Amino acid sequence: MNTATTAPAPSADGSARPVRLGLRENALQFTLLIIVNVAVGGLVGLERTTVPLIGSETFGLTSDMAVFSFIIAFGLTKAFTNLAAGALTARFRRKQLLVAGWLIGVPVPFALAYAPSWGWIVAANVLLGLNQGLTWSMTVNMKIDLVGPARRGLATGLNEAAGYTAVGVTALVSGYLATGYGLRPVPELIGVVFVVAGLALTLVVRDTAAHASLELARHAAPLPTGEDAGLKAAFARTSWRDRSLRGASQAGLINNLNDGLTWGVFPLLFTDHGLGLAAVGLVKGLYPILWGLGQIPTGHLADRVGRKPLIVTGMLVQSGGLVLALVLLDRPLLAGILSAVALGLGTAMVYPALIASVSDHAHPAWRANALGTYRFWRDIGYAAGALVAGLLADWIGLDATVVAAAALTAASGLLAARWITEHRPGAR
Repeated sequence: MNTATTAPAPSADGSARPVRLGLRENALQFTLLIIVNVAVGGLVGLERTTVPLIGSETFGLTSDMAVFSFIIAFGLTKAFTNLAAGALTARFRRKQLLVAGWLIGVPVPFALAYAPSWGWIVAANVLLGLNQGLTWSMTVNMKIDLVGPARRGLATGLNEAAGYTAVGVTALVSGYLATGYGLRPVPELIGVVFVVAGLALTLVVRDTAAHASLELARHAAPLPTGEDAGLKAAFARTSWRDRSLRGASQAGLINNLNDGLTWGVFPLLFTDHGLGLAAVGLVKGLYPILWGLGQIPTGHLADRVGRKPLIVTGMLVQSGGLVLALVLLDRPLLAGILSAVALGLGTAMVYPALIASVSDHAHPAWRANALGTYRFWRDIGYAAGALVAGLLADWIGLDATVVAAAALTAASGLLAARWITEHRPGAR
């Protein structure tokens, strides 16, 4: 059942326009934001297959840490931008931040396609991190604003499904283009389409400030007297003070740690075992495609059975997927495909459930800061994964690095089982 709440709100021309919370009631705006997030995901998908190989083959980098430096730059920038994005919503409208994110992303595909040195690739990833931090944060916040508390799991599932399916399809397409046209510039220039489409549609989307205000006004429990809704307080609650939010933050970090690790390691690991660019593109594309499409049913399921079962199970499935990559490595294509399936489905269970869990435990007055903090810790995982991968790969090899990631992911799932509690929407 899709429950809507209605209240008058001033429109841009000063007249009263009804504001309603609900997926069906905001179908057009929600759909536009879905398409915007397809473009967001497509832009980062450019890097999944080719960039590690550009580092090793085009620029002759011999250190795995040097190759993975672009992921560290991306992860750190995106993480801190996520954190800032929550605070910036107190000063700027979500739409303004969304537009800013797209403008920052304009140079990215050109830099990836024509960079004269590896330093330019790293710099492009700083811009990409800023772009992704602003655009992805705003699309998820705006969708949560539109639908209200009853459909948070489904809303976040649809948002992440759109973005990560685009990541996967772009990784797959770029791998095939690289086979026919080389690692650069053709595969990277498809990013121009994503930038133009994302910016154009963002200019059409309406801001959701009135929807957020309506939910806050109708919230079952007002903000307790004296409770600080600012970024500093929300950061402390989300990072360590609140047990469930702490559990979600560490699970998000480890989830993206293994993603950042496989982002850098898998292209090198599977090419070392005889796979060509097209096959590596298939492996790197299949993982986020399943991750993306799987979030539609898992987001809906999170609204029905709760967040915690999906989070714990998903982390353990991901751990198993990493193990599969090594157990079957004498048949590298089979190993890559089965590992990608398990990683994709496991991540699909975890992603919308974690965002919905954070939203459940955060009061609307500080929810944007809580989500920004959670996304900060989650996307620090990209940098941590690349750093761990670079250090361990240079020290003990690629295989042992994958084993370490599997162990960390399983341990994180067990911590989530211990720390996270269910908090159903409307119970506050």
